[in-house]
Amino acid sequence: MDVFTTKSGAVHGRPAERDPRVTAVLGIPYAAPPFGPRRFREPGPVPAWDGVRPCLSFGPVAPQSAELPGAPGWKPGDEDILTVNVWTPGEPGEALPVLVWIHGGAFAFGSSAQPDFDGAALAGLGLVVVSCNYRLGFEGFGHVPDGSGSGDVREVCPDNRGLLDQIAALEWVRDNIAAFGGDADRVTVAGQSAGATSVACLMAVERARGLFRRAALHSAVNSCATAESAARTTREVAGAAGIPATREALLAAPPEVLVAASDAVVEACRRNPESGRRHHDPAIFGPVVDGALLSADPLTAASTGATRSGVELLVCRTTEEYTLFEAVGSSADIGTEDRLDVFARDFGLPAALVRGYRDRTADTSVRETYLAIQGDLCFAEYGDRLAEAHARAGGTAFLAHFDRRSGGFPARPVRAWHCADVPFAFGTLDDENVHFLVGGPPGEADRELSARMMRSWAEFAASGDPGWGRLGAGGAPDTHHWRTREEPGGQGPSPERDSYAGGLRALWREAGLPLLTP
Repeated sequence: MDVFTTKSGAVHGRPAERDPRVTAVLGIPYAAPPFGPRRFREPGPVPAWDGVRPCLSFGPVAPQSAELPGAPGWKPGDEDILTVNVWTPGEPGEALPVLVWIHGGAFAFGSSAQPDFDGAALAGLGLVVVSCNYRLGFEGFGHVPDGSGSGDVREVCPDNRGLLDQIAALEWVRDNIAAFGGDADRVTVAGQSAGATSVACLMAVERARGLFRRAALHSAVNSCATAESAARTTREVAGAAGIPATREALLAAPPEVLVAASDAVVEACRRNPESGRRHHDPAIFGPVVDGALLSADPLTAASTGATRSGVELLVCRTTEEYTLFEAVGSSADIGTEDRLDVFARDFGLPAALVRGYRDRTADTSVRETYLAIQGDLCFAEYGDRLAEAHARAGGTAFLAHFDRRSGGFPARPVRAWHCADVPFAFGTLDDENVHFLVGGPPGEADRELSARMMRSWAEFAASGDPGWGRLGAGGAPDTHHWRTREEPGGQGPSPERDSYAGGLRALWREAGLPLLTP
């Protein structure tokens, strides 16, 4: 039995299923359960325990309604949700590089227990891999108004509780990872989608200073709430729950009531074409620019030099991000020129930008044009600008595009869509639960691509060098392209396939990039 001694007590794990040389220690508490008197508050310390605590399975997930393939769902009554998981090939005192993973899910669903996030294969390359759960939806990102007569309660019920949980998890890593063979001075924090945006926020948060040395962002999403939009969301969720939008009423509402009410607000936006931006992107939660923990959205912070330039940054995005959302039925139905014009109006996009996309995609449908614009608006342009802004501020930044399109089921083309890169980076391609994301069972070319991506992550976590040139101080492009060896273009640019890099960026430079506010 492998026993590891943390500050709160001893834990033991089990051999990892994917690699028995690696020990998996799952469901370790890093903070107290955030319910009862601790609900809507900062994460509190973990009570110590006696003896050796068995940590053999993932802990409960945060309140949500999602049921994801291969992952546990949330059950009302599950409260000990603030846990970390550790995969280690080492022993105390080895000082191996550490990679901490923050999962995505629109800040409203997901967990560290998803099968594509299994850390065993990466740990087999000489990393200590850590993943964590954090509060989601209203529990993690909903604005809680002042209580009557209680003055300013932001200190008691702060915004951005999900980010505070992530900081607490990183503090746990700082204080305990040496016991698992990890080096607290070589921590890379990585995430995808909402997780990537969380990491970008942490780069700008003073309370996270010194907790990580490197950051890897996969498909960071252009989404950050203002104080006003967060307050509006609270009123809408409270209205859907049939309760007043007051601190007392929200505290009294069971978590499942706020989950159901949040889902109702999302569904109403999805069904109503007149609901503006939320009809196209019905995510209603995100980090809040509250002036306390977070003073600016990540891109503004990076552009003004407010992020820490000493943090080495790796940014990756896929080349067909938004096609996933159409495939799972969560994209707006934009099939006519009129509807495309309404979309552009809702987001304040100039007609010249839309015309530019239509000119370059003249042989595709209006729907395909919409998906291309929405994907670039939400992910591609945002991520590229984050990397470029970090480089301009004097930081080290690396940029990659994931464009693998071969393999998969013969009856369905493989798309380089949102989330498709994650199983490649974790080496979890063979899990049948991720076959939808990657287009079917992997072939040898896919496994070889996955091995390259895993080595890149491992090398970046160990030394800060993923294996290709960094962006220049002026943001000059030096972008790595992830494709299988058998695909045209190899690792270099392929303008005939990546029309975004082949000219569409100029349209965004002229149009600007609106911040998407939940």
